[in-house]
Amino acid sequence: MAKKKKSNADQDDQSAAIAGREFGISLKELEGLMQTRGHEGVKELNDTYGGLSGLGQKLKSNLLTGLSNDESDLALRVAAFGRNEIPPKPPKTFFALMFEALQDVTLVILIICAVISFGLSFYHPGGDTFEADVKPKEANVEWIEGAAIIIAVIVVVLVTAFNDWTKERQFRGLQSKIELDQKFNVIRDNVARQIPIKDIVVGDICQVRYGDLLPADGVVVQSNDLKVDESSLTGESDLIKKHEAKDPFLLSGTHIMEGSGKMLVLAVGEHSQTGMIFKLLGATQEDDDNDKKGADRKKEKDNADADVKERLVKPGMITGILYR
Repeated sequence: MAKKKKSNADQDDQSAAIAGREFGISLKELEGLMQTRGHEGVKELNDTYGGLSGLGQKLKSNLLTGLSNDESDLALRVAAFGRNEIPPKPPKTFFALMFEALQDVTLVILIICAVISFGLSFYHPGGDTFEADVKPKEANVEWIEGAAIIIAVIVVVLVTAFNDWTKERQFRGLQSKIELDQKFNVIRDNVARQIPIKDIVVGDICQVRYGDLLPADGVVVQSNDLKVDESSLTGESDLIKKHEAKDPFLLSGTHIMEGSGKMLVLAVGEHSQTGMIFKLLGATQEDDDNDKKGADRKKEKDNADADVKERLVKPGMITGILYR
């Protein structure tokens, strides 16, 4: 399995290499840019990347006509910057669900009673008594009571585990169907079209308007009295006005409350702000190979998580995500 499965860090390194060869900006640079805010972010955008036009050139994206619908170009962007989906945790195995069912206090008590009953059924005190001489010897059937309890516990555990396994499969299937039905407006080849959210890539030009839930991180390239509710991420209840010249950064998981505009996508999936928060909450898939890495790799990961916490976690942030 270790040979078939690559770690997230290795995938990020390969993505950075691809982005460095094909695009003028790397994945880490985009993540760092999206973690800036306000005047600081605008200054870094203008000084480091040459403003919106320079950023569009580095991403090979036309700010007016959007990306082309070329499959090879879209696949290259997915390989370089990731797919716009957050992989969930792998489903629990049937044996894991059985183990969870066995944690019930009533079942634990029944198992203890069954063990005691088994022990007593085979225990016969020594010594000859008058009753033992008179009473005829009978077959030992006292163990049946303990066996019946064990069988009942096994049946309850199997039924509970099967029900949980079935419900989890149905829930994941429904969730996948909902994700496929969710679509967003993007501009490709100078034509506005709706595509599934998971097909949005870095460099896409998205049309945003009142009521939209942003599916990715990006910067405003055109705005018309655009105001955003960022309470789900920052806990701030006031609407934030977004403009390409003042505060152009739009974050995934936030709602457009007023106005309309266009957004250049800069981060998707696990690399977006929502994806980073889900990582901190442990709600994403983790590679099994991470446990086999050395102390240096673990230390680097801890430092990266601490840096993300320091930048992202503000009062009310986690509460907003959980109750959004």
